[in-house]
Amino acid sequence: MSSSNTTESSPLTFILTGIPGLPMSSHWIALPLCCLYLLMLLGNCTLLWMIRTDHTLHTPMYYFLSMLATADLGLSLSTLPTMLAIFGFKSTSLPLEACIVQMYFIHSFSAIESGVLVAMAFDRFVAICHPLHYTSFLTSSLIMKAGGVIFLRGVSVVLPVAVLIKKMPFCRSRVLSHSFCLHQDMLRLVCGDVKVNSLYGLTAVILTKGLDSLTILLSYTMIIRAILNIVSPGARAKAFSTCTSHLSAILIFYIPLISLSIIHRYGKHLPPLTHTLLADAYLLMPPVLNPLVYSWKTQQIRRRILLLLCWR
Repeated sequence: MSSSNTTESSPLTFILTGIPGLPMSSHWIALPLCCLYLLMLLGNCTLLWMIRTDHTLHTPMYYFLSMLATADLGLSLSTLPTMLAIFGFKSTSLPLEACIVQMYFIHSFSAIESGVLVAMAFDRFVAICHPLHYTSFLTSSLIMKAGGVIFLRGVSVVLPVAVLIKKMPFCRSRVLSHSFCLHQDMLRLVCGDVKVNSLYGLTAVILTKGLDSLTILLSYTMIIRAILNIVSPGARAKAFSTCTSHLSAILIFYIPLISLSIIHRYGKHLPPLTHTLLADAYLLMPPVLNPLVYSWKTQQIRRRILLLLCWR
């Protein structure tokens, strides 16, 4: 009886999974993973530092870019503790409360990043379709308000998800499919009725990434129409080139996200490695690749980096 009571009163923990088929202690995993996180930190912190110190970059486009870099940092740092614990220290257990906190921050920063991509699409729409009103419309006050709304939406929409799953009973296997906690992954371990959780989770996705993707699509429909109306081929190519970095960021963010969502719902027959690699790509690719894309495609940032390298 006493052992039973001790078991029932013991804190609920989850078992995180590394990469299926590979040993967690393998340096072939830990070393590239550390390099990715260092590259992410270096790239995004460099972007933030350059935008803050260079007054020529104090424009709406770069203010939104700094928001994107901040969201990327938050998204990566949310997964960093458990990834390092698994592959660096072979520690796979995580208490329920810590798992919910990590899940909350991952989904919140993901929603924030999606909202920033919408704001950047609106920035490109105004710059191309209404260039004469660009600076008068996208004021610092409007940008700050947009950033506040994006942040509040991200943290408030995901909060009920964390509250609802905290009250659910977990009586099945407590082995998660990834090296971090995701809502859909935790939900499959619940032994109670998950209709409310699933319905709200779907609603939250529709209100954030679903609505955001439609807004981005509408913005680029009008942008492409405006570009096609430009007579000069050179001016048309120049106008489109200003959107390439943002289009790359959209693809880097949404392709792994959509693929992961489809696989979680319809790809249960696929090997676990597929789920793991797509989840890692969804959370690691945007923070690592976005600074590289913007540094390469944006002339002002590329010139500033070259000046820093030459000065050193």
